[in-house]
Amino acid sequence: MKKVVILGATGSIGTQALDVVARSGGELEPVALSAGRDHAALVELARAHGVRRIALSDEDAAARAAEAWTEGEVLGGVEGLVRLVAESDADLVLNAIVGSAGLGPTIVALTEGIDVALANKESLVVGGELVMALAEATGAQLIPVDSEHSALHQLIAAEQARGAGSIDRLVLTASGGPFRGRTRAELEDVTVREALRHPTWAMGGKITIDSATLMNKGLEVIEAHHLFGTPYDRIDVVVHPQSMVHALVTLCDGATLAHLGHPDMRVPIAYALHHPDRVDVPVKPLDLLEVGALTFEPPDEDAFPCLRLAREAAIAGGTAPCVMNAANEVAVHAFLNDRLGFLGIPAVIEGTLAQVGAGPVYSFDSLTEADATARAVAGELIGRVHA
Repeated sequence: MKKVVILGATGSIGTQALDVVARSGGELEPVALSAGRDHAALVELARAHGVRRIALSDEDAAARAAEAWTEGEVLGGVEGLVRLVAESDADLVLNAIVGSAGLGPTIVALTEGIDVALANKESLVVGGELVMALAEATGAQLIPVDSEHSALHQLIAAEQARGAGSIDRLVLTASGGPFRGRTRAELEDVTVREALRHPTWAMGGKITIDSATLMNKGLEVIEAHHLFGTPYDRIDVVVHPQSMVHALVTLCDGATLAHLGHPDMRVPIAYALHHPDRVDVPVKPLDLLEVGALTFEPPDEDAFPCLRLAREAAIAGGTAPCVMNAANEVAVHAFLNDRLGFLGIPAVIEGTLAQVGAGPVYSFDSLTEADATARAVAGELIGRVHA
């Protein structure tokens, strides 16, 4: 039996992970759950899955959970989340926390030598070099949960099993989001409601907006670079509206391997939770005759400059990806709250990068300082743009 901690249990990934756990026939045991503020939903999940230890990052929400739930232990705040992971005696931590807040729990889990099923791409965007070094030092595994990186993980593992260094390039696919095909001018007045209508995936607000701006794909380029040790100039992005091909690898002999399947997150979640085994997942097998056609096109970086900005920050290195990510989180939050236009998101990111720049990363403290500075600058830029 594998003991599992699920962080971000009330979100889309977390609830689907619990579905995978419930279908495991006892092979997976949830021992702890966390959420941000939704204490009622978290308590309900804890009761449903027999979990006796939970944490909420919002301390007020944790206090309310402790009043409503006396069947187990409730922890609160950043320290509570650290304790939840460090004292869990778990075999695996699924990190589905949204944004840079997920970096800390990833560090704690790896420090304890616990394998991490990583759905929090910002852990690697913000602290990639340090996180990968920590994983290597402790021997803990990082198993990606993003559908694209899960696909790459499987394709690369299959090829490496042959003992050959034959992989030439990695290719990440993007749905193109709700505004695929629109020009920059046509994006001037798009609304939050329109941006949240993703054509393929059902996700939380922040990641859905990241998909609409193509920032999500920029973050995934950085994640792939760290996970697979691949230079940025050998990682490509193509738009694939059907979302059936999750990733591809091109080989030295000109062949290309692809991972295909219906867009259902339970597949990569099950792969990560049960790794190295595979299990049955109630997902319809892919019928190519039914699909009919698979199409691909280049991303439009004029209309969607966030992909370019993410790649530029990645190549600059140091604290630049951290600064870029912080500015994006602030800008997306402002857009979701009608304080910034859609095209204001890349404008704020570019302005923040120009003002803050990139510094060296000596430790995780360097990243904390860069994050705080970037958020302050981004906030000021939002005030100017909105005014």
